[in-house]
Amino acid sequence: RFRAVIFEESGVLLPDPPSTATDWEAQSCVPAGTIQQALLSGGENSPSRRYSRGELTAVEFLQELGQQCFEIANVRVPVDSFLWDLIRAEMMKQLPTMAEAAQCVRARGLKTALLSNTSCLGKGGRFLPLDRGHFDVVVESHQEGIRRPDPGIYRLCLERLGVQPQESIVLDSSSHNLEAAAQLGMKTVKVNDPEAALKELETHLGFPLRGFVPCTRSVRPGMEIPKDQLQKFLENVLGAHPTGPLEFQQFDHGEATRSCLVKFGDRFLVLKKEEEPPDSPSPSGPSVPREYRLLKALSQAGVPVPTVLALCEDSSTLGSPFYVMELCPGRVHRDVSLPALPPRQRRAQYRAMSHVLARIHSVGLGAAGLQDLGEHGNYIQRQVETWTKQYRAVETHAIPAMERLVQWLPLHFPESQKTTLVHGDFRMDQLVFHPDRPEVLAVLGWKFAALGDPFSDLANSCMAYFLPPHFSARRGLRKCDLGQLGVPTPEEYSQTYCGHMGVELPENWNFYMAFAFFRLAVALQGRHRAAGSPAPGDSSPQDAEFVAELAWEFATKEGFRVFESLPPTKLLARHSSTWAG
Repeated sequence: RFRAVIFEESGVLLPDPPSTATDWEAQSCVPAGTIQQALLSGGENSPSRRYSRGELTAVEFLQELGQQCFEIANVRVPVDSFLWDLIRAEMMKQLPTMAEAAQCVRARGLKTALLSNTSCLGKGGRFLPLDRGHFDVVVESHQEGIRRPDPGIYRLCLERLGVQPQESIVLDSSSHNLEAAAQLGMKTVKVNDPEAALKELETHLGFPLRGFVPCTRSVRPGMEIPKDQLQKFLENVLGAHPTGPLEFQQFDHGEATRSCLVKFGDRFLVLKKEEEPPDSPSPSGPSVPREYRLLKALSQAGVPVPTVLALCEDSSTLGSPFYVMELCPGRVHRDVSLPALPPRQRRAQYRAMSHVLARIHSVGLGAAGLQDLGEHGNYIQRQVETWTKQYRAVETHAIPAMERLVQWLPLHFPESQKTTLVHGDFRMDQLVFHPDRPEVLAVLGWKFAALGDPFSDLANSCMAYFLPPHFSARRGLRKCDLGQLGVPTPEEYSQTYCGHMGVELPENWNFYMAFAFFRLAVALQGRHRAAGSPAPGDSSPQDAEFVAELAWEFATKEGFRVFESLPPTKLLARHSSTWAG
């Protein structure tokens, strides 16, 4: 029945100021009731009402509220301290609850909107420490020039969501605003007590708004799991018999195997099921049994990975092999600019990322029993051959840069390659971070793991620095102010890794970057070919072409590096492909 939920900023995500003022006034030696009286004085023209209608910015609201408090109490009242210290402390209770509800709504396939006044407090500081990526639509009433409770603000929100009034629910703490929304036919929920409001919202929606797991959504049609067979399997291998039914959510990141979140009683499990799409050449046979055994070995070797519980190679159970592991709770950063973290914490996340990559590459193959994971030596050569064949299989039209790369890469293989365990697809969103400190709790996505050149993993994790922030296939940092973001440069990140490993970055580093982008271009072309008529946000032909051009830029840099390093007497003898570009 409902297709969208609209969350009001003030009073819903941000606690209502009067309810939090009493203790702060006592601690700050401010006469009791001053804050509430100042917020309400003036009726409809009070600072709080004008702010809620979008007539005041956050800074102007603070100035007027401070003046009102001074006139009432005849003492200077540090209202900025009140709003930052006290309300922000209260936000630690209310905001995560409401933000989780918004994520649960989206995970079920509904849309969400944030209806805001303005969330900035001078010097670019955000009033709400909220990742706006939780919302499909953000409407700033101050910027739109529409004052609430004008129904026009809700019409605008509905238009951008693409839903009808009767298909939406709006949460607000203001009765005036809710009356305007109800006049349009929208369902309304009054937020006096957040817990009570969420229970009412759960009743309207028909599903729980707690226990959200990041990067999950409702199971796509045609990808359902047979519940009865899985229930019996889990009961046998785990020795538990929960009374409630199994609950499923599907992970929405693009791994080759099916990944589902399974709620089994009070336990959260992850099920990975064999499925080979055409854009993912597996390095060594069926991926699920191989990955299960690899995770067991890595756990014993001290690499942070999820705990695997059981493997089923009998295809009669669910149609193909699968394994089950424990869910590793934590944070998965989909955006490499780390908007959910303050800038001062971002560099440490990148250090943790480089450190765990070094741990992977330092695993003793013999001690871990991984010496038979794949072929030793010539990893880059084999990879280029495999991905070139894959490109030919999914090719839909000529991409000049790809044709040049197919010729150029085999002529510039590294002369010597170290062999270690390699992840094969190492990047930020394959890591589960600790929610409160810069520590990687688990590395995900081991389908492409092999024995190979460790610098290929490092190059793979550096690609984000050269991709645009809004690139549909994978978000990046291209042309971003890394200093302002608090993110290390690619040179700093690479040197941190090299410091952990005790090695130097190879002089032919540009070759590794060219190879990494070549492989990504093949994967994007495969996704486009598989999608047929792509939906918004899917890979497009332009994505593969753009990435192929990036790969060729690095190939050109490598060609000039080799050219400039040659003595004059050998320049004419050098193969012309070295001068490519």
